[in-house]
Parts: sequence; C-alpha cells; structure tokens
Amino acid sequence: MLRSLRAAGRPAVPAVAALARFTTATAVLGAVLAVVLVLLPPPAAAAGGGQAALRFEAPAAFRMYGADEGARATNSDFAVPVAVPAGVAGPARDVRVVVDTSGLSGVARAVRGGAGNCTGEGPVFTCAYGDVQNGDGESQTPFVLHGVDGVEPGDSGTVTYTATAGNAAPVTGSTRMTVGGPALLSPGTETTVRGVEPGRPVPLTPRFANRSRFTAGRGVALRITARDGLLLTSRPGNCRFDASFTSAWCTFSTKAAPGTAYRTRSPLTFTAAPGKLTGTLSYAWSSDPGGPDGPDGPGRLTVRGTGAPLTLVPTGGRGLTGGTGRVSVETTVQDDYEPVTATVRGRVGETVTVRLGLRDHGPGRPGTPEALGGFEVVPPEGTTVTSVPFTFEDTHGTWACARPDRPGGAFVCDIGSEGFSEVRHEGGTTVIGFRLRIDRRVPGAHGTVRTHNPYDRTPGNDTALVPLDASPALPRPPYRDPLLWGVAGGTVLAAGVAAGCLRRRRRPAPAEGGR
Repeated sequence: MLRSLRAAGRPAVPAVAALARFTTATAVLGAVLAVVLVLLPPPAAAAGGGQAALRFEAPAAFRMYGADEGARATNSDFAVPVAVPAGVAGPARDVRVVVDTSGLSGVARAVRGGAGNCTGEGPVFTCAYGDVQNGDGESQTPFVLHGVDGVEPGDSGTVTYTATAGNAAPVTGSTRMTVGGPALLSPGTETTVRGVEPGRPVPLTPRFANRSRFTAGRGVALRITARDGLLLTSRPGNCRFDASFTSAWCTFSTKAAPGTAYRTRSPLTFTAAPGKLTGTLSYAWSSDPGGPDGPDGPGRLTVRGTGAPLTLVPTGGRGLTGGTGRVSVETTVQDDYEPVTATVRGRVGETVTVRLGLRDHGPGRPGTPEALGGFEVVPPEGTTVTSVPFTFEDTHGTWACARPDRPGGAFVCDIGSEGFSEVRHEGGTTVIGFRLRIDRRVPGAHGTVRTHNPYDRTPGNDTALVPLDASPALPRPPYRDPLLWGVAGGTVLAAGVAAGCLRRRRRPAPAEGGR
C-alpha cells in the first residue's frame, strides 16, 4: 500500500496515521462489545425446549394382600406416578416407564394393567405416559397383583421401574412389596343409633375376630372414620387423629392368635355436630399396625391423643363376619316441612295455573337429594291436572311430578329430582305450577297438599287444603250456538220455499193471442 502511495506521488505519513487511528478505534469498539456481551443475560431457552427432569412418587413399601387370602387375593391399587418438577425447562416429552416385577416370584403374580397404555405379559411391563407437563405428573397402574398360596405374613419382593423421556435423563425407583398379616373381622351388620342429641357423647366399643390360621405377630391397629357431621371425642394416648378429629388410627401390641376375638376395654366416644340430622361412622381392624403409605395411611394423622391408652380384652366372636364395622346415626334434630297451597279459581272450562309446594323450616338439612322428600297433591274434585311443566338445563318437560295410577290419586313430587332443580330452595320455599282444567262446579270441593321427609317430626302442619272456587261458564254467543243455527237455517229455507210458491201463484196467465 505504501508503495502504491509513493508511486502516486503522495506522502506516506498521513496514510500511516490514518491506518493507525482506524486500528485503534476497532480495538476499542471490540473491547466495548465484549463488555456488553458479558453484562447481557444469557438468551432464554425456547418455549417447550430444554432438558426436563423426572421424579417418581411411588411408595417405598406396599402391602399386596393378606397371607390368609392366598391365591384368592387380587389388588389393582398399585400405581407408579411420574412427576416433572416445576422449573424453567419445558415438559418431558414421550415419557415411558418400564416396570420389572420379576422380584415378586413366589410371593405374587403380576398381569398387565393400565388403561390400554401398558404392554407386556410379565414380568416386565412398559407403559406410555405421553408428554408430562412442567410442574405436573401422570400416573399408571402398570399391573394387577394376584396372590399365591403358601405364603406367610412378611414374605416380600421388590418391584423396580425406570422412567425415560426424549429430553430428560432416566430415573429409577423401587417398591418393597409385602404379604400382610391375617384379615381381622368386624361386625357383619350395620348398627343404627337413634335419638342422638348433638353435643352429647355416644359410646362405641369396637371388636374384632381373627379367624385365620396366622397370628397377628406385629400387633393390631384400629382405623376409625366419622362422616357427615360426626366427631370423635375420645383422645387415647395410643391413637393419632387428624386436625378435625374425624379420623383416628390406634395401635395395640396384642398379638391376636388364630380363633381369638377382642374388644376395647373401655368404649370410644363420638358426638354429632349441631344441626346435623344424620351421620355415619365406620371402623376396621388391621394386623399391620404400620398401615399403608399415602393419603389413606396413618402418616397424615398428626395429632397425638393425650388420654389414657386404650387396651384390648378378650370377647366373644359372635357376629364378627364383616370387613368393616358400620354405625348409622340419627339425631334428635328435625327438618320441618309445611305445605304451600292456593285456591283453584276460575270459570268452568278454563285452565288455570296454581303454584303448590312446601316451605322448609329446618333447622336440619338432609345430606342427599334422595333424603329431601317432597309433597303430594290430590287435585279438587271437578278438576283435571293437565301438566306440571318444568325446566331442566334449558330443556322443558311436562310432568315434574309422578302422575297417579288412577283418577283421584295423588301426584307425587320429589323435590330432589331434576324437575325441581330450577325451583328448589333448601331452607326456603319450593313451589311449582300445576295446570288445572276446571271441568265442573262442585260446591265445597277441595284437594290437598301433604309434605313429607324422613326427618319431619312435626306432623301437625304437614297437610293443607286446595279449595276449588269455580264460576259458571260464560254463556255461548248466539252465533256459536249450533241449535240456534239449525233453527235459523230451517226458517230461512221455509221462507225461501214459501216465497217461491207465492211468485209462481202470482205469475200472469199468457194472452189469448199468444196461444
């Protein structure tokens, strides 16, 4: 370049200086760009991309079946949940889980499960979980377990599983599968306790029998669950409870031998919450005091009892043939219904709408639609119910109430049914329109409305009258009376015939010359 400049007769020094300045500026700009690139945050990963992570959430231990069940046992409850922890990465794509049950040889037999997403005939099964979203999970039941004969309580095996995905590292997990102790039997029939006053403790003495050939070598446990407004009021020190005291798990060191039966030395107590009409309580015994893992296990029961420990004493085994003891409770609370009625008023021949139903005075509230009861309507003599129209989910029906089998019978209105879903007001007034045609006048005629539900203990206000106030039909307009039209027609016809005869008689004779 310098040679070319000299050849052109130009001085070389200015060109060199310009080149030096250009080089210096380029170096400064490069340094600035380097600093900017260092300070800028790294580019975000594309949505849905990046490396995901997988995590198993299956239990570490699982009770397969009781030793006394043997080959009769079946269990389809074991699931293998796979989760993707929430983070910056996207979903895990094409997740698959391979489950190996070969470790169960001699203690259980596994056959394919799942909802059509698992393949294999055992002992290895492969389940397709699909794409698992970030922060979410999927679960499959890869196999169904069947028991085998000849096992003992505590026999066990291990199931292993591996999860893979198109954009995640494989993860492995395992569960120890154990044969449980013998089944313990509770009363085979449900007990009903009536007249329970809310707030007053009610005693319960649970009992069980061991009719198997195995001893409950690890002791026994009692699981109690109260529902629908019942509360557990006992607090034995060997029991754990949930925060609401509706569930308890009590453990005992008693090793129940085959052919023995036991009951609690002192009763447990429960009560009904205020305003509750009914409640249920159930209990079951287990020869595995540790209980199952998961939401149904005792691990979630974090409140320890503070009272004296509950103990067991031998008892008779009569009636102990069921798996779960059940207690049905009815309280002294009522739900009082009163009829809502009206007068059928109109003229003979008219069809009128009368709104009939009930008023709910409570104070209790039935827990299910089936327990709501309803009302029955017998229409007044001289009327005919033509429809009881209703609306349900934007559709229209003709009969909200069941029609009677014979004339003069009652229309039965179940307010828990679909026909009343748009007009039902629990704790208020529920009425519906009856369309009645007034056929004739019947002096003093009346129908009835009668309310009912299983918890109405005030029968004196359950029935009310539906009076009929019928006026005579309006007189027919003359032009609409067929008899009058017949008479008028005959008169006109006779008059026409007479007029014709008269004209014929008065017609002049023809002139002579016209013949």
